[in-house]
Amino acid sequence: MAKPARSSLQRRLFGWLMLPLLVALPLLGWALFGQVQQSAQGWLDEGLEDTALTLAGQIDLRSGEPRVDVSATMDRALRFDRQDDVFYLVLAPGGQVLQGDAGLTDLQPRPPAQAAGGVWYGDVRLRDRELRLVQLGAACGAGACQVLVAETLHKRDALQRQIGSLVALSGLGLVALLALAAWWAIRQGLAPLTGLSVELEHRDLHRLTPLTASLPRELVPLQAAFNRLFERLGRAAGAQREFLADAAHQLRTPLTSLQTEIELAMLEPHDPRMDPLLERLRQRVVRSARLAQQLLSLARAEDRRVDIGNALDLRDIATECGQDWAHRALPIGVDLGFELAEAPALGDAFLLRELLENLVHNAVSYAGAGARITVRCGSGHDGSWLEVEDNGPGIPTAERPVVMQRFRRGESAKGTGSGLGLAIAADIAARHGGRLDMLDAHAGPGLRARLSLPPLPSLPSDQGPAA
Repeated sequence: MAKPARSSLQRRLFGWLMLPLLVALPLLGWALFGQVQQSAQGWLDEGLEDTALTLAGQIDLRSGEPRVDVSATMDRALRFDRQDDVFYLVLAPGGQVLQGDAGLTDLQPRPPAQAAGGVWYGDVRLRDRELRLVQLGAACGAGACQVLVAETLHKRDALQRQIGSLVALSGLGLVALLALAAWWAIRQGLAPLTGLSVELEHRDLHRLTPLTASLPRELVPLQAAFNRLFERLGRAAGAQREFLADAAHQLRTPLTSLQTEIELAMLEPHDPRMDPLLERLRQRVVRSARLAQQLLSLARAEDRRVDIGNALDLRDIATECGQDWAHRALPIGVDLGFELAEAPALGDAFLLRELLENLVHNAVSYAGAGARITVRCGSGHDGSWLEVEDNGPGIPTAERPVVMQRFRRGESAKGTGSGLGLAIAADIAARHGGRLDMLDAHAGPGLRARLSLPPLPSLPSDQGPAA
């Protein structure tokens, strides 16, 4: 059954931030649209009112009866508009038409009469046309003349569309800007958590030092919890290493004694039929003693108290290992050769000797009698290296990562190995900040195990090597 996809914290935060924004912005946009439209409507209505006031100023009361005298030039000026048709009408207090478009008397709905100084605005219909009307009450003796000015809605509709488009585009732009700002802010806010995840990804039982990164206040309890977990893991790993070392140490002495007793028994007079049994016992004890030694080496490789900062030369380590193996390789017909060059490095000599011992032992065990094994070392701009090459059957490429895991052997491996040799070598390499690679032999079949160590740290510019 497929596991459900895990939601992203970053996306969840982004969604919760954008949800109220997407709800509030349309409401704010609608309110802004209404406010701007009302203001624009007010400005246009003031223009109509100005026209009505101009007409009211043309009412003449000197003859006793109100009269309006509008010249042709003034009429054109009052009606001039590049987008809309403008209509006007001046009515006497009794409703008689004094000047203008008499058809405005048929407006629906009919606007209420205004007292002198009163103003009324509204939308009206004249037959099939929508109009915006302002009606102004002007003093006309004992009554009030009614001044009506109306215009069609073309520029008002166009202005409404422009305002709506502007508010919509502004809202979309604001949403996009706020979305980018929120996404960037969330990424920046979660960056410490991402950094903490990366740091934790590189932690293992060899690196349980406390986390010391400067984190936001909300992540400090999480960091403290991890540090307490590392402390408990460190104590547990230390107890395991001590148990392993103690058990291996306690086993090594009786196993060595048992091996000696078996070898002495083989030298004493005995029934020849017991030789195969005694040889099998001896081999089993040798293997057990080897396993105990490897467990000791494994415990030492994981011991954080071991100083790996000592200056040494891999050539010296290879020379010592060669001296130890010379008397063991010759009897079984192994051609053990050395191509050594200066290879300065920092590390622990005991652990690096154990690494090389495991590589050589692995080559001798699996290459078989009559094998040709070469130990090389040297240095370059990217650090020093040490390798052991044999002409044995090698290890298939797909199995090489597996054989460097503890108690794991290749499917085609022969012999009675425990699957610890290469794992210990890989652990020691990692402990020294280097790596162990399983490579093909330079020529023909075989395996080349190569240890690569980092270069020596450079001295400050004002210092140099001792004379």
